[in-house]
Amino acid sequence: MSSPGHDFDGLVALVTGGSSGIGLATASLLASRGARVELLDMAAPPAGVVDDVIGYVRCDVTDDASVRAAVQAVIDRHARLDIVLANAGIGAQGTVADNEDDEWHRVLDVNVVGVARTVRAALPALRQSPSAAVVVTCSIASWAGLPRRAVYSASKGALYALTLAMAADHVREGIRVNAVAPGTADTPWVGRLLDAAADPGAERAALEARQPMGRLVTADEVAHAIAYLASPLSGSTTGTVLAVDGGMLGLRLPPRAT
Repeated sequence: MSSPGHDFDGLVALVTGGSSGIGLATASLLASRGARVELLDMAAPPAGVVDDVIGYVRCDVTDDASVRAAVQAVIDRHARLDIVLANAGIGAQGTVADNEDDEWHRVLDVNVVGVARTVRAALPALRQSPSAAVVVTCSIASWAGLPRRAVYSASKGALYALTLAMAADHVREGIRVNAVAPGTADTPWVGRLLDAAADPGAERAALEARQPMGRLVTADEVAHAIAYLASPLSGSTTGTVLAVDGGMLGLRLPPRAT
């Protein structure tokens, strides 16, 4: 068996939403540990990212034909597919009363059905892999009630259930399915939310204070959790949703002394 640091040697991974944030951090980490990685995204990655190890395929996860074509392009390029990181997602704010049906459909189409489209297209190739793994990006919102996140929370809660269902459906085909549930992560999407706030500094401080560790989760920390779940070294781990949330799920601390 491969040792840590080389555990992805010879394996091919695709990462949806791979051109920034958690997706790009994970792609870079997997590549450093031996994988060949393809970024699937609407937007191209930053200059200098694509090289002999990391590629890019334009993909719209709301369009089944686009997803199937992108997955097939990865398989045609590498003659195999071993790992799928279903990471593409969008955010939304508001209570259940604040968003019209169009917004519900938009968020669920990207965050939930987009994952289903991606995994569905990849299944034939994954069934041929001796190290098949799917990792889904859920959220602390999958299992904790957060204010003004009704649409987003509904989508991420659905992904929690979908992860377990896919794990059950495909375990006897040799395909492991797991998920990560990050807390508030320091990603471009969160950066845009902060920029739009009336007081970005105060909003960031509030987000940091919400997490027991007192800071935002980093994209690299989530990437390492994803790599653990995707690695052949974790061959007995399936149907697991791993919190990377600074203690939000399990810890109940007294208020900080002032």
